[in-house]
Amino acid sequence: MNRLADRTVIGLSIAAVVLAVLAALIPNWMLFIFLQSFARGAVALGLLVLWRTGLISFGHALYFAAGAYGAVFMQRMIVNDAVAMVAAGLIASGVLAFLLGFLLRQYRGIFFALLNMAFSMVLWGLLAKTEALGSTDGLSIAAPRFFGMVFAGDQSKLAIYFFAIVLTWLFSVAVHLYMKSTLGAMSTAVRENEIRLEYLGYSAHRAVHVKYVISALLAGFGGVLMGMTVGIVDPDSMAYWTVSGEFVFITILSGTGNVAAPYIGASAFEIIRSLAFQYSPKLWQLIMGGALLLIIMFLPNGLWSVMARLRKARAS
Repeated sequence: MNRLADRTVIGLSIAAVVLAVLAALIPNWMLFIFLQSFARGAVALGLLVLWRTGLISFGHALYFAAGAYGAVFMQRMIVNDAVAMVAAGLIASGVLAFLLGFLLRQYRGIFFALLNMAFSMVLWGLLAKTEALGSTDGLSIAAPRFFGMVFAGDQSKLAIYFFAIVLTWLFSVAVHLYMKSTLGAMSTAVRENEIRLEYLGYSAHRAVHVKYVISALLAGFGGVLMGMTVGIVDPDSMAYWTVSGEFVFITILSGTGNVAAPYIGASAFEIIRSLAFQYSPKLWQLIMGGALLLIIMFLPNGLWSVMARLRKARAS
C-alpha cells in the first residue's frame, strides 16, 4: 500500500484544508488560539514519540525555549525570514538534544524525566540572568517575512497561520511515516524488553537517542511558532518548569493513538483555559486540574480514544 495514501495521511490532509478554509470564517481571537494549539501540539507530538518508547520528559520546555531563542537570533542577526527562523530553531533544539542525548539515553523512568526538568531549569536560570538574552523581560520578535514578502497587522497573523498549517502537516505526516518504519516500530521493543532488542542486534540507547532528538526538534518548532504568534520570547513563558508541565498535561489529555491526537488535545487545552480564565480568573487552574481528572477517570486513553470508540461502533 502506498504510504502517502493511508488513512492518517488523508485525514491530516483533509484537516489541513478545513483549517485553511476556516481562516476566512473565524475571528482573530480564534485564529490566535489555533496558532497556540499548533505550537503546543507540536511539543506534545514530540512527547508522544517518547511516550511510545516508555519515556516521559518533565523538561521539554528546554527545547521549546531553545527553538524560540534560536529563531530570535536568526531574525536579529542574519535574516528576517520565517523559513530561516524555523531552520534556526530546529538547529538550536536539535544540536542541544543531540549533545544531551548521550547522557540522557542511559536513564529511564523518573530519572529520565527529572534530568530533563533539571536541564530545563538550568536554561531558565541562564536566560533570566543574562541581559544579552533579554533577562526576565525577554526579546521581541518582529513580524517575519515570507520568502521576501512582508505582511502587516492581521495579514501577518494570517500568513503565520497558513505557514503553520503547512509545516504542521509536513511534520505530522513525517512523524506518522517514521512511526510506521522499522526504527519507529522499535518504540514498543524499547518499552517492553530492551535486552531482547539488543540480542536482535539493535542498540536500545541509539534508538532512544534518535527518538529524543526527533522529540526535541518538534518542541523546537513549537517554540518558534509560539514566538511568532505572541511576538515575544521570555524565560517564564518558554523555559520554566510549569511550561513543561503543560506539555505533559496536553499529552495525557490527548492520548497516544494517533499523530493528530496532540493537536486535538492542545486545542481542547487552549479553549478550556481561555474560557476558564475569562469567566473565573482566580480558579482557572482548579478548572484545568478538574478537567484533567475527569478525562483520566472517564477517558484513561485520552481524547483520541473517543475517535477509536466511534470507529469501532461504526464497524460493528
